[in-house]
Amino acid sequence: MSAPVPSRWGPRWSRWVGRFLARVLWRTEVRGRANVPAEGAAIVVCNHVGLIDGPVVHGVIPRGSHFLIREGMMSGPLGAILNAAQQITVRESGREALAQGLAVLRRGDVIGVFPEGTRGGGTAEAVHGGAAWLAIQSGAPVVPTAIIGSRHTGESVNVWPRPGRRLLVAFGEPMVLTPPADVRGGRAKQAWAAERLAEALRDQVTRTLDTTDLELPLDDPRRETREEKDHA
Repeated sequence: MSAPVPSRWGPRWSRWVGRFLARVLWRTEVRGRANVPAEGAAIVVCNHVGLIDGPVVHGVIPRGSHFLIREGMMSGPLGAILNAAQQITVRESGREALAQGLAVLRRGDVIGVFPEGTRGGGTAEAVHGGAAWLAIQSGAPVVPTAIIGSRHTGESVNVWPRPGRRLLVAFGEPMVLTPPADVRGGRAKQAWAAERLAEALRDQVTRTLDTTDLELPLDDPRRETREEKDHA
């Protein structure tokens, strides 16, 4: 039995909550809103730094959106809100979430993905392939997006910043991931698309950093954990 397609009603109200957080609680500068297609399917891919990335980006996308969110976030009071907002839960292999995301795209709506998978340094050094798979399967344009300022060096990845913090969300130019003719086979096309998507996201983060005095945190809990394991 296939999972139900998320309702459009959830983003209709929840994006206003996100907009309040982005514009009123915090001071969020938004660049490139016109780069998000005004209609039709689109995939917004964003670097991931802190806890508030999701609601802020969800709030400043000029259309309703459904984000893929790992299962650990979908419990408790926050989980109740995310479920009511019709965000998509990523369980185990993620196949069910990808199927729901693809259905949303085929309906002509927006999917949001943090392809790094977890909060960290936000440099997009390594990304998972789910967003690339969605792009290949749907043909939807991908909008590489950078968020800066949601976590500072030394802060927890779960930080809830004080009111008034400056943030920046910058939407890059949309791109369609169409593999060249010499790339054959599903796995090869997936690998090609994942590499192009990662490059585009890293480039968007770099360009954004070059035009603001805001910075990404210098610490990355994911990298530090890996290094500790390597030296254990």
